[in-house]
Amino acid sequence: MSKRDFLFELGLEELPARFVTDSMNQLKDKVEAWLKEERLTYDAVEAFSTPRRLALYVTGLVEKQPDVEAEAKGPAKKIAQDEEGNWSKAALGFARGQGVAAEELFFKELKGVEYVYAKTFSAGKQTVELLPELKSLVTSLHFPKNMRWNQYDLRFARPIQWMVALFGEEIIPFEITDVKTSNVTRGHRFLGEEVKLASPSDYETALLGQYVIARPDERKRAIRNQLESMTEGNGWVIPIDEDLLEEVTNLVEYPTALSGSYDQAFLEIPKEVLITSMREHQRYFPVEDVEGNLLPHFVTVRNGDHQHLENVAKGNEKVLRARLSDAAFFYAEDQKLKISDALTRLENIVYHEDLGSIADKVRRVRKATQSISELVVLDAKEREVADRIAEINKFDLVTQMVYEFPELQGRMGEVYAELSGEPKEVTTGIKEHYMPKFAGDKSPSSKAATVVSLADKLDTIVTCFAIGLIPTGSQDPYALRRQAAGIVQMIADYDFDVVIDELVSASLDVAEERGLLKRDRNDITKEVIEFFNMRVKNALQEKGARYDVIDAVITSKAIHVPTAIKKADLLMKQVSEPTFKKTVEALSRVTNIAKKAESDADINPDLFEKEEEHELYKHYQQSQKEVHVALANGDVERAFTSLQTIEPAIHAYFDDIMVMAEQENVKRNRLAQMQELSAVISAFANFQSIVFS
Repeated sequence: MSKRDFLFELGLEELPARFVTDSMNQLKDKVEAWLKEERLTYDAVEAFSTPRRLALYVTGLVEKQPDVEAEAKGPAKKIAQDEEGNWSKAALGFARGQGVAAEELFFKELKGVEYVYAKTFSAGKQTVELLPELKSLVTSLHFPKNMRWNQYDLRFARPIQWMVALFGEEIIPFEITDVKTSNVTRGHRFLGEEVKLASPSDYETALLGQYVIARPDERKRAIRNQLESMTEGNGWVIPIDEDLLEEVTNLVEYPTALSGSYDQAFLEIPKEVLITSMREHQRYFPVEDVEGNLLPHFVTVRNGDHQHLENVAKGNEKVLRARLSDAAFFYAEDQKLKISDALTRLENIVYHEDLGSIADKVRRVRKATQSISELVVLDAKEREVADRIAEINKFDLVTQMVYEFPELQGRMGEVYAELSGEPKEVTTGIKEHYMPKFAGDKSPSSKAATVVSLADKLDTIVTCFAIGLIPTGSQDPYALRRQAAGIVQMIADYDFDVVIDELVSASLDVAEERGLLKRDRNDITKEVIEFFNMRVKNALQEKGARYDVIDAVITSKAIHVPTAIKKADLLMKQVSEPTFKKTVEALSRVTNIAKKAESDADINPDLFEKEEEHELYKHYQQSQKEVHVALANGDVERAFTSLQTIEPAIHAYFDDIMVMAEQENVKRNRLAQMQELSAVISAFANFQSIVFS
């Protein structure tokens, strides 16, 4: 079957950098799905993007859909024909629906019943007839923010300026907002010109001749290589922020890196302030020496060639000087603010209309910090540090620097608290109580800061649930999932001997005391614990635990995170052991039949009739002590080993004992024995959840 290459390019006014990559991938995914749906085969699809264009290059696209021959099944024979063998209305209607004559119908047997069938034929359409449907795919692209222009109804990221749709040498005609497709693309806005493409294969070369690198990965590689050349030539270190590199890649079509300088006096400002100002306001890369000290230089990437770089550098230096002067002013003014005065100002900042001010939140966190400090057994010094961190951890929110750069909250609190004479462990805790901020981030470096972080994140979660702000689907505007995951991480990292229920209760106590519970406390508790259960399951999954092992160890509402992790690790090692299946079968037989016990009852050894009952009872008594003591000490291996020792007695018991005996008191006694032993087994895991292939 004949093939041609196909090129589609959507030309736009400059897209915001954060839109570009996602829009390119969206277009590629939509077109690939459409080609599959239309049964149009191809060799490969490549995606391109710059700030002014989204493009696809489909190689080896067939010129025609394949013809489709099929057999359509109709009504059963007894319905399709009358007693005289004539076609019924149902059969004739079926024939009309399939576009065939009645005489072309035939019968086939299916599972012992004869049905009427018709052979259908659908001729494949030419690809050139189908490609104009791409218009609907383009207009269905979604963006974080849309706009309208002129009189058009289309809501899109930016106005469409040109379109290329080329199938081999043939232009595929369609239009969007009065822009018609053609074979003419445009080069760099200032350095390039329009170019007529003879075929799709000319695309990349033609654009490169007009100062456009169409492949984003090539632009990124070019920027990275230029930065590396600068480091070698100047003895610099240019730390590359990958998010910034991605953004800059999507801001330029023809990247050229250049450097500039700023007054060394600005180095008196904290390093993070300078880096943030350069990155957020100007998209500059900072420059450091080999020891990580900031140097009074920056690197920027120009959207253009190497002409007049010295003038470009001077212009950037002038802009940066103004930005850094502002930062220096904010830094000087903030140092005049006393921490006590800053805390008073927090009273005027609304945290949430139903939850009060930031100052109210600080007071709740401080109170919860005291309770959690007791739960995780901080010593007197650690409690004192935790209390001070909790008291002042948000004071920097009223500073001009944090107002200008919200991402510096915590870090500026650390700086200003240190200048105010606060102890090092307190200043570090102010910064670290926000940690972990994201997946893969570290926990705070001290127990005191960790307890404040727990209290702060728990307060956010519990109070949101208390007023009905519960995450649904992908909607989580207060990042509660991320904060809950951080809590699970911190408990695990510090091996805190505390169950999540206790932490949730401590935070709820404070919220209830302040009258913030807009719903029933029991309902809130249940929902919050279920919410944390999912975060613990996610944490175990990230550690490589199987889904059935996870279900086995998350057995109760009271989750002890460190123990759950240890149990999952142990069971993951056991699943590959040949003896494990037999152990699980024995333990599961007990927990399964124990469900038939009607009520709690004491075991009466006097009612035992056989030696196997006495033997199992002895093992139960031994394991009951060992398992609970071992789990209390976090020794899951010892607890599991104790359960393993019961296995032979369990198998011997079920080989010779009928639990559901005819004599009622004997049956109840045996079920009581199963129930008590089941409680010991279930304290470790729900072994019935484990699946064997």
